Amino acid sequence: MEIVCLDLEGVLVPEIWIAFANATGIDAFRRTTRDEPDYDKLMHYRIDLLDKHGFTLKQIQDVISTMRPLIGAEEFLDQLRERTQVLILSDTFDQFSRPLMKKLNWPAIFCNSLLEENGRVTGYKMRCPQSKLTTVRALQSCGFDTIAAGDSYYDLGMIRASKAGFLFRSTEEIKKANPDIPAFDTYDDFLAAIFKELD
Repeated sequence: MEIVCLDLEGVLVPEIWIAFANATGIDAFRRTTRDEPDYDKLMHYRIDLLDKHGFTLKQIQDVISTMRPLIGAEEFLDQLRERTQVLILSDTFDQFSRPLMKKLNWPAIFCNSLLEENGRVTGYKMRCPQSKLTTVRALQSCGFDTIAAGDSYYDLGMIRASKAGFLFRSTEEIKKANPDIPAFDTYDDFLAAIFKELD
């Protein structure tokens, strides 16, 4: 039995931190896992920025509440879920994901958690080490064949560990460094590639 494991930001919804950068006018928040392969380093960078500027968790959530899925994402996900089980494996946080999952018709998602004190973000807690790769391997140990896709450095582990893996709307740098991983930029081509693996 197959299960498709998808990244969230950049694949189904816009990048949350880029949206926050746009809302605040602070370009330093634009740095994502497409730019920084070390997730811990990236998150400490973000938390320091939030603290420096005095932003609260609610201010980030207010921006998220205005976000919509990427054009075509809802239809893509609905068609995919008609054929197979889908699990979203994301670097985002429980405190961020709920309004986005509602707009995607409540797919299953595994993500991380933020730590907060008096409304301020003070840290984060990973669901498990190397959460995407660890989850894919756990699913495989339960008898699933995994098909994985994402757009960032942090997705490469689960992509390479899977029966089939794809890059979707990734950067030229990541695609160039991983020429053996099929890369797609449209949902139609992406869906066709996944369906081919399911047949």
